[in-house]
Amino acid sequence: MQSKSLHIGRVAVSVGVASILATGCASLGGPEYERPEAPQKADWTPPETVALSAGETINPEWWRQFGDPELDTLVQKAIAGNIDLKILVARTGVATAAIRQVKAASLPSLNAGLGANFSQSTGGSLQKSYNAATSLNWEVDIWGKVKKGVAAQTAEVRATQADWRAGYLSLVADVATAYFQILQLDEQAAQQTRTLGDAERTLGIFEDMHREGMIPRTQLLQQKAEINQLKKDLLELQRLRKITENGLATLLGIPAGDFHVPPGKLTQNIKLIDVPAGLPSDLLERRPDIVAAEYRVLQAHNLTSEARLARLPSFGLTGRLGTSSFALTDLLKSFTAGLLPTLNIPILDPSVNARLRVSEAQAEVAREEYKNVVIKAYEDVETSLVNLNSHKEQREELQSQLEKLRVVADSVRAQLREGMVSQLEVFESERTLLAAELALLENKQQILSDTVRLYKALGGGWDKDVVASGQ
Repeated sequence: MQSKSLHIGRVAVSVGVASILATGCASLGGPEYERPEAPQKADWTPPETVALSAGETINPEWWRQFGDPELDTLVQKAIAGNIDLKILVARTGVATAAIRQVKAASLPSLNAGLGANFSQSTGGSLQKSYNAATSLNWEVDIWGKVKKGVAAQTAEVRATQADWRAGYLSLVADVATAYFQILQLDEQAAQQTRTLGDAERTLGIFEDMHREGMIPRTQLLQQKAEINQLKKDLLELQRLRKITENGLATLLGIPAGDFHVPPGKLTQNIKLIDVPAGLPSDLLERRPDIVAAEYRVLQAHNLTSEARLARLPSFGLTGRLGTSSFALTDLLKSFTAGLLPTLNIPILDPSVNARLRVSEAQAEVAREEYKNVVIKAYEDVETSLVNLNSHKEQREELQSQLEKLRVVADSVRAQLREGMVSQLEVFESERTLLAAELALLENKQQILSDTVRLYKALGGGWDKDVVASGQ
């Protein structure tokens, strides 16, 4: 009994010594994590787009600034019902559950078994024996391999959470863009219907003129052909609206065809808003896809450290408690017990070094993917800024053009009242005016979509998420 206590004491001392050694050898797992190098950018083009402070970009419900309750309702429905977003939530749940699986490697495992053996030789009597045994196995994590594994899986959890934020942001952007397109198509269809009415009235005039021999039949047929084209274009606008509405239904998690957006007008329902751009350095900590990519760099870093530590000796304890008897009633009368400490030294294990090389290669892939995400993010922001600024400048020209065409149309109508021009000239001036109105309508849709894309490119109002080792 005394020797058994002495043996257990030596084991405890060994574990304590190993723990002290582990404290002094933390660097065996490799260097501490540092953010990977990525292309740096000091400012956006043009620089005046960052007049507002970075703190003003924090607006998680930025779409409400467009001032349309219907859009707010659609976004909330999409957040609640979108299938892709639910998949991302489920993946976060899987990653979170995997942490417990990794932690389990540092916990003792206990197994129990009960057996019986029956044998009989020719001419002999039946021999019976019974046995019961329990075993306890525990590998002591003296180097922190399990800790590194848990840190790696925790980084994956954070990455999947960032994936969800990126998916959330993409969903809101897609819903808003689809809604804007539907409103644009509604207004285009309404204007196309008015144009069709004007064309049909012009046809009536042509028919009267043709009967009086004032115009040839070919001019009459040409006007009828134009009406056919206008009807075809109107049907195309209606088709595009249904397709866009089907796509919006899918974003909301509703079967296509079972959801309908009430008619509206883009020029009346939605107001233009300004986007505070923030600084390029903020992008690395606010944009969800960049944050997710960096967490995966951290995950790969910790897995590489875990692979390095796997080359070190491992210490384990194996305990056994068992009994055996020829009679089942005597099974619990006597026991044998043992405690065996083990030290495993991977002197020659090719798989350990192979695992390390694979981990290092995967870490390099993660670092390059992070750089790729960053460089594409810069492109997204710059492209969105270029498009937004250009379309705003075009809007000024279109508004100026529209004002002039309205003066012309008013003048032509006044001349018609005085008998100086024909009704056909009035129709022609109004057709030109309508084309300018449609161009301005399309321009507003472009500006709204550019605004949505810029919010998405800048991270959509999410708070900063600083990736650091040990999280």
